[in-house]
Amino acid sequence: MTPLPILYFVYMFVGFYFLIITLLIYYKNKTNLNFYPKPNKKYSVSLIVPAYNEELSIVDTIKAIEDIDYPIEKVIIIDDGSKDNTFRVASALKKEYKNLQIITKKNSGKADSINYALKYVKTELVGIVDADSFPAKDSLNKMVGFFNDLEVGAVTPICVPRNNTTFLEKLQVMEYKVIAFTRKLLEYIDSIYVVTGTLGLYRKKALDDIGGFDKNNITEDIEATWHLLKNDWKVKMSFATYTTTIVPDRIIAWYRQRRRWSLGGLQCINKYKGNTLKKNMLGYFVIPFFTFGLFLGLLGIGIFLYLLARKAISSYLLAKYSIETSVPIVTMNDLFITPNILNYFGVVLFVLFFVFNLYVLSIMKDKFLGKQSFFNLLVYMTVYLLVYPIVLITSIWHFYRGKRVWR
Repeated sequence: MTPLPILYFVYMFVGFYFLIITLLIYYKNKTNLNFYPKPNKKYSVSLIVPAYNEELSIVDTIKAIEDIDYPIEKVIIIDDGSKDNTFRVASALKKEYKNLQIITKKNSGKADSINYALKYVKTELVGIVDADSFPAKDSLNKMVGFFNDLEVGAVTPICVPRNNTTFLEKLQVMEYKVIAFTRKLLEYIDSIYVVTGTLGLYRKKALDDIGGFDKNNITEDIEATWHLLKNDWKVKMSFATYTTTIVPDRIIAWYRQRRRWSLGGLQCINKYKGNTLKKNMLGYFVIPFFTFGLFLGLLGIGIFLYLLARKAISSYLLAKYSIETSVPIVTMNDLFITPNILNYFGVVLFVLFFVFNLYVLSIMKDKFLGKQSFFNLLVYMTVYLLVYPIVLITSIWHFYRGKRVWR
């Protein structure tokens, strides 16, 4: 057997394996997805909002936070040296909200800004909210109870796009819903790999334990989650509440965001590679899962480009020599379909994942009303997801060059 079929079988096997594991976890826990524990005491909470050039969204973010039906002792807006009117716009709300504290400083990045603001936090729990995100009114009430378990270091909610108008935004709505569903399932094997920056609630003691956020990682939320797992803190997800966020509405902005996510993931793999297959689920699952996912992405695009190049070259040679020898390029005898076990596996796997995504979206529709077009899902599965390996390749190139790219 040649190497290509072997690689193809490996690709298919891994795809079937993870699909089956996902379904088994879901059917074992489907009745508990929306469960959230009631808090056994009144936890003190502060929220930090790091902001850089967010004058257009910061007011709505603050209002969403102040509308949360859980007492918040302090809301700290940390202006990271914005070049627009973020500081002035946020400061105008201080008279309306007495628990609001506005801090401005020289630009040093999101992680460093959060660490700076943490110095002002004295509460047991602290939440981090992006300045273009909007927590639901019941978010904290449905998250704080998880901290009854003293081993829980962080809790994350569902995150879904706030803007849902353009075709690109609609595709991202699908993506975010599928991510939220699979992330909840990972909780049952202690493998949630990221506490979303749109709203992450942390035990202050846990953040102190890991030394805060890594200012050298451009996806500080992923890195902090991995660090918590490394230090044996549990990470939970409240599937009963959500936060919304503004997603990119243009291809270039989308590409830059996804490139940053991939680059930050590579930084995390590089930082924690020494923990592979060691100690806990960070080493036994999260790191191998991420690493193997990157490998499969590269393998998939490699196989695709190889088959595309081989087809193009063979078609060119067929046309060239057929013309030179006056032989017909296509005859009726050529118009048949040859069964191929590899193709069958590929089609079956695609159909299974398509049905799985359709099922996930039907579940999430009950939580977030919104009609999902069959055509949109088809484009999501056949075009949108296939762009990710290209993003990955550029991210690897930037990582190799040591270039940290935020935008």
